[in-house]
Amino acid sequence: MPGASVRRLVRKTQFTSVLNGPAIAHTAHFALHQSPATPPLFDAEPAAWAGVVLPKRWAKRAVTRNALRRHIYVCLQQVQRDSGALSAQACVVRLRRGFDAHQFPSAWSHALRDVVVAELQRLVTRAGWGA
Repeated sequence: MPGASVRRLVRKTQFTSVLNGPAIAHTAHFALHQSPATPPLFDAEPAAWAGVVLPKRWAKRAVTRNALRRHIYVCLQQVQRDSGALSAQACVVRLRRGFDAHQFPSAWSHALRDVVVAELQRLVTRAGWGA
């Protein structure tokens, strides 16, 4: 269903059900978990669902967490629009390691943004969703 929007996970039970399974792709800083979006946790109508887990342990500043969250959702929306790979699926992108504060002293910089975007592209490719 290319072109459909991605709905956001909001309930703890939704996140838990997706995170209970193994990660389908890893990069240096992110892990991607995926599971079928089936009732009763998700609507009966097939849709793409996405969530983001950004622990304060790994991204201490709110500016960094908010920017990461925005970039992750944009990346997943683009995957769904281009290929429809998320249809009837629920996925969660989890930050599993912090970015080096010595290399990126600013809470959000162009250099950090470029690294995050490149790593999200690698994550999508490793999941088999992109070229």
